[in-house]
Amino acid sequence: MRNRKLVTARVRDAYEQFLSGATPPDGSVRSLVSESWARSLDRGIDPDDAATDPRESEIMSDADFHAYRSEHLLARVRPLIQSLMLDDISDSGVVVALADRNGRLLWVDGDRSARSKAAKISFAEGTVWSEDAVGTNAPGVALALDRSVQISGPEHYAGPVQKWSCTAAPVHDPTSGDLIGVIDVTGGSAAANPFALTAVRSVVAAVERELASHAVDLSPAGRGTTTPDTRLQVLSADPTWRVPNRPPKPLSPRHAEILLLLHAHPAGLRTEQLADLLSDEDLGAVTVRAEISRLRRDVGDVVASRPYRLIHDAAADVDEVRTAIVSGDPRQAIQMFGRGGLLADSMAPGVTDLLDDLRESLRAAVFASGDLAALQAWASSPHGADDFQAWTTLRESLPSGAPEAAIAAGRVRLLNRRFGA
Repeated sequence: MRNRKLVTARVRDAYEQFLSGATPPDGSVRSLVSESWARSLDRGIDPDDAATDPRESEIMSDADFHAYRSEHLLARVRPLIQSLMLDDISDSGVVVALADRNGRLLWVDGDRSARSKAAKISFAEGTVWSEDAVGTNAPGVALALDRSVQISGPEHYAGPVQKWSCTAAPVHDPTSGDLIGVIDVTGGSAAANPFALTAVRSVVAAVERELASHAVDLSPAGRGTTTPDTRLQVLSADPTWRVPNRPPKPLSPRHAEILLLLHAHPAGLRTEQLADLLSDEDLGAVTVRAEISRLRRDVGDVVASRPYRLIHDAAADVDEVRTAIVSGDPRQAIQMFGRGGLLADSMAPGVTDLLDDLRESLRAAVFASGDLAALQAWASSPHGADDFQAWTTLRESLPSGAPEAAIAAGRVRLLNRRFGA
């Protein structure tokens, strides 16, 4: 801590000497910073108010800004960035910003308090934080030098920003190699931690991989291309997550439960909601976040945060059962449902609710169809094996003397003895 204070004091003295026209002592400030200060001075940037008055020539109307950022390549990967970063920074007082190649802040994410504090120095969506506009700052220098950068406290050129620290790394179009923007973390001491630089670099690498895997054509004409749906399979013995053209990823029961619940709640689930659906016991936010972290590590960047939700549309085999029910094909639905796979095995309250809902919908469809073969299939399945009404209906509907009728009559007697039905 003492060494950090000494470094900060040395940099602040160097900054004051620089502004007074003197040359700071060698080694008092990093060359990356001193060179940026020199460029800022040459451009005539006022160190007293540069951060609160971005250049008028770069102001966009609200309508133009929102249309522009919705078409930007970074819009595609914003959910991924949120999923990788926001959970970890939610209580650390920092914000995550995405800027275009000109330093315009497209999104500033973080808790309300952190965003409000950042807005007081005009670090807000729509403002420009290039080196040309506000002097030395991490997003601006990262874009100017096309490299990852940390700027701490008094290393900033603008005085109003010197209570802040920031870490940024540039993002490139994986097809053309062109610089398309920057990811930045801005806040207090947490943003100056060496771990912040490692984290931002890691997220940029994941973002560029995601852009490469999804974009057949990243040109403006090709941006309407959609990715094929992924598929969640939970009704088989071994749950899997399938992405087109890639080997299926096996899922642990817990990860399959999480993906199934998020699939069933496309609007997303808050941490406490997901915890309640996963267990009758108090899992706690830390446990849920740890499970999500392991899921992302094992399966990939498939879950966004705040609230938790699937990043991409996903098909699921349970949907096919529902489709067969709605289309009036209960026999096909029974066959696809099987014994229920994860739904039958899970003890998670949210999953057992899904099982009950699907099972009752299927049973209702069987009886409504009036199809005797469908009723036989239902009664012979694990879900209808103890359905007294189904077996009674079969006993009464099948031809007298038919083997199936005798079996139904025997089942009715057994259920009477077992349950007193």
